[in-house]
Amino acid sequence: MNTNPVVLITGASRGIGAATAIHFAQQGYAVCINYKADQRSAEKIAQQVRGIGVKAEIVQADVSDETQVLTLFAKVDELFGKLDVLINNAGILKPQMPLLEMDASRINEVLTTNVTSAFLCSREAIKRMHSGGSIVNVSSGAAKTGSPNEYIDYAASKGAMDTLTIGLAKEVAKLGIRVNSVRPGLIYTDMHRDGGEAGRVDRLKSNLPLGRGGTPEEVAAAIYFLASAQASFTTASFIDVAGGL
Repeated sequence: MNTNPVVLITGASRGIGAATAIHFAQQGYAVCINYKADQRSAEKIAQQVRGIGVKAEIVQADVSDETQVLTLFAKVDELFGKLDVLINNAGILKPQMPLLEMDASRINEVLTTNVTSAFLCSREAIKRMHSGGSIVNVSSGAAKTGSPNEYIDYAASKGAMDTLTIGLAKEVAKLGIRVNSVRPGLIYTDMHRDGGEAGRVDRLKSNLPLGRGGTPEEVAAAIYFLASAQASFTTASFIDVAGGL
């Protein structure tokens, strides 16, 4: 059996998820890297993790699909034998538009991918955290701003994750499981390209008190803190990594 603590990170082939995989590896965690489609990028991150000297495995799964989530966690059992930390990071962003232009297909895809996945993965993680554990949800500053005229569906999905964080934290505290969240703001990741504006951070960074965009590594550090023993008395809490937004 693996003796290192084990972290599962959903959507870990790029951006915040990938940076989080590297950060946890640097702290001695064995890392399960979940990805949906980009196997090459996932394997590249796994190679970096192994280069640090800890175990890394990649597991393909669409975490919005319950059957695939069950398969993912069965693979975690097989490959690692335990689970200490879950990072609910997988999420999608659709092209910018006001609600008047959105259809049900888009809205449902965003909500299912961003919210249902966190519910399903949290459920399966809790079943395996027999000696306590930690769940960290990757929300967004959009949960507070609403992202009007851009992607209020995405913002609403992150608002739902915030509510999940609070409710689930209170539900599983008696099991020794902590549930917290980070809310990144304008971070330099490829997700902005998915939204149709690759340069969005540079366009908006002057509006932030700190006057710059953030990095995935800065978000990863906050995620790790919440998951770690340093935050042992912290649950149902949030860290905004948003430059003062």
